[in-house]
Amino acid sequence: MQFGFSEQQQAIRDSVAKLCAQFDDSYWLKKDKEGGFPNDFYAAMAEAGWLGIAMPEAYGGAGLGVTEAALMMQTVAESGAALQGASAIHLNIFGPNPIVVFGTEEQKKRILPDIIQGKVKGCFAVTEPNAGLNTTALETRAERDGNGYVVYGKKVFITTAQIADKMLLIARTTPRDQCRRPTDGLSLFYTDFDRSKIEVRELDKMGRKAVDTNQVFIDGLKVPLEDRIGEEGKGFHYLLHGLNPERILIAAEAIGIGRAALKRATRYANERIVFGRPIGKNQAIQHPLAESWMQLEAANLMAFKAAWLYDSGQDCGAEANAAKYLGAEAAYEACQRAVMTHGGYGYTKEFHVERFLREVMIARIAPVSPQLILCYIAEKVLGLPKSY
Repeated sequence: MQFGFSEQQQAIRDSVAKLCAQFDDSYWLKKDKEGGFPNDFYAAMAEAGWLGIAMPEAYGGAGLGVTEAALMMQTVAESGAALQGASAIHLNIFGPNPIVVFGTEEQKKRILPDIIQGKVKGCFAVTEPNAGLNTTALETRAERDGNGYVVYGKKVFITTAQIADKMLLIARTTPRDQCRRPTDGLSLFYTDFDRSKIEVRELDKMGRKAVDTNQVFIDGLKVPLEDRIGEEGKGFHYLLHGLNPERILIAAEAIGIGRAALKRATRYANERIVFGRPIGKNQAIQHPLAESWMQLEAANLMAFKAAWLYDSGQDCGAEANAAKYLGAEAAYEACQRAVMTHGGYGYTKEFHVERFLREVMIARIAPVSPQLILCYIAEKVLGLPKSY
């Protein structure tokens, strides 16, 4: 059993950190204040080849695993970019997974190179206002029309829809009451984001201003048959295949934010003099920060255990969900403690920790709530009866 990273993996961390250093605190503070997608950061990551880190080499990717992808995303978040940086490239890393696993050779050749090279930006259109985390209750429908489909429906909390060229969309192709199981009858598509048939309304939110979140209204969107991923009616099962990698990446990103906040809090505790002594001498300051370090490191072990299991072809559902839960909660606590360590200055934007606190909230909420993770562990690991 090994707990360290290989030389190659450490080189990934070092290279990504060096690139991220070009986009310093002032860059992300400006993005937090003014908004606007970080196109130059996105382009730099694409040019360096990082967007294809976990994509097959045959299509221009690096052919590495979720472990390396998680390490990269954690480094981005830890650099101070937090989720403004991580979310800008997040979909490129995990989003194409269903295409890689279930797409045809023609689809892979047509779709993956542009994603890897950063030539297209996509959005992940799953969540709906009346369904929430109950994906089987989705109402968006794709009606068969000749050699394709016509889509009608609405989505919510759709990231990067303001700038998306493409969309990974799940829609119901068979009415729910005609399906043997609620999970049947949903189909997955990767298609053009045709704004003549799609209306996008941005949601004003508390953090991650540089990466937009939206309501999306689809009215008569034509989707050719060749844009359907896999078999009709099996889209839900294709989505499930990508859930564990996404949870691992979110965990790694959250831990990165927690580490960034802890680093700033520790530095401030060493430098801030009150009553003639650094506040870091006080155990009331030391102990919470020390506890956060332990919590973050423990969560990190779970995250990379889950990544190792996934890359080894083993079941990692419990570990991936636990990593997302532990990482998000530990990071939130670290960010909160960082704000409190800074006192009044922690409430100001120039010290950055309040931004980390606002952004890390996303990792607690999405893509699955902490309560549902607890229900999952109770049922799948402990063998308790299903509660929902």
